[in-house]
Amino acid sequence: MAGVVLPGLETFLSSIKSSPVENSIEQLTSLLRRRQICGSRSSAIATAHLLRKAVGAFRTAGVAKLIERVQSVGAQLEAAQPRELAVGNVVRRVLRVVRDEAEENREGHTNAQSQLRTINSDKASWPPSSPFTSAVSDGHTEENVLTSHPPSVVGAGIPTTASLFGPISHSSSRGVSPLGTKGNSSSRSDIPGMTATSTQDFKAEVIEGIQELIDELKQAEDQIAGYALDHIHTNEVILAHSLSATVQRFLLKVAAKRAFSVMCADTSSGTHGNNRALHNRHLTKPDSQGDTLRFQRNLAAAGVNVILIPNSAVYAVMSRVNKVVLDSHVMLSDGSLVAAAGAKAVAQAAHMHRAPVIVLGGIYQISPVNVFDTEKLIDYGDPADIIPFGQRDILEKISVRSPLYDHISAKSVDLYITNL
Repeated sequence: MAGVVLPGLETFLSSIKSSPVENSIEQLTSLLRRRQICGSRSSAIATAHLLRKAVGAFRTAGVAKLIERVQSVGAQLEAAQPRELAVGNVVRRVLRVVRDEAEENREGHTNAQSQLRTINSDKASWPPSSPFTSAVSDGHTEENVLTSHPPSVVGAGIPTTASLFGPISHSSSRGVSPLGTKGNSSSRSDIPGMTATSTQDFKAEVIEGIQELIDELKQAEDQIAGYALDHIHTNEVILAHSLSATVQRFLLKVAAKRAFSVMCADTSSGTHGNNRALHNRHLTKPDSQGDTLRFQRNLAAAGVNVILIPNSAVYAVMSRVNKVVLDSHVMLSDGSLVAAAGAKAVAQAAHMHRAPVIVLGGIYQISPVNVFDTEKLIDYGDPADIIPFGQRDILEKISVRSPLYDHISAKSVDLYITNL
């Protein structure tokens, strides 16, 4: 029915403002499971908004309890859609925000305790006492303060880096869970001397950090487009396979200053077109042919010479292509990636013709998880997109699989461009 708004990212973001936390968790879990929210960007934005609400509504004092809460919500979302690795990436980033803020508060408390000990020692310096008695007393006091509350990062197995991007800068150590913690958080992760007021301040700092993450997710496409002029030059021929907003903004950024041509692989039919439709907002019936025409119209309006080619002609025209631009779904730790169906054939053709392959993706799409069975990352769509169910004479003789994604090895990629 025309004009009917189906459940998706927009409806979830509008309802999360007034719904209880548990209801929002169940709603997002259902949307992920039914693929009504899919794609790295949509899943990451929805997860970040939900975790911000969960942290704001959390009433129990203690950093350890807050970490456990974030882990619990993240585990539910990952179980609902294991193939959306961006969900786990956002959860790790939020856990890093919590631990970084806890470490800053811990260091501030330790410095305050150190200054207080210095003041007390100055007051007690007269009358002078025995050097042996003073050494024993000072050593005992210092041991209690330093050993009871060591200035280390909250949680086990986490390196001491004050960065929001820590989960990407190291590999998962042995015994560490996918969300970056080793078992349950210990009680030592609570900040010593934290009062009710300081607890509210700590939560406010964590919420502010999550909001910065949300802003980064929304600005990722524009930040990636900022590097376009460094890689696309005048009179080059670019082959674009994915019709995503990231690729479009990347090319439009160059079109404002340079003249070049774009060969656009026509994905109006087949699995890739339906895959792009799945990543839309589900406001109307998916129309992948309309997406192709809008993509062509926007580039042509900017002065770009756009040439539509069928997917079957990619190998034939690759000898005339200077660069290939692909959009990623997720980038793995071994340098490979998962992209829209059909991208693997494009990357292999470019590799045979020595055409550089440029992959665009936000840093939230980089997963530190090692996936040994890459087939588990491939999602499958409706086989009726390939062969309608009305053709019974054919369906009784064959088995139809409609993959939505392809796994591309690292050797087929020359350059990754992210927003940072």
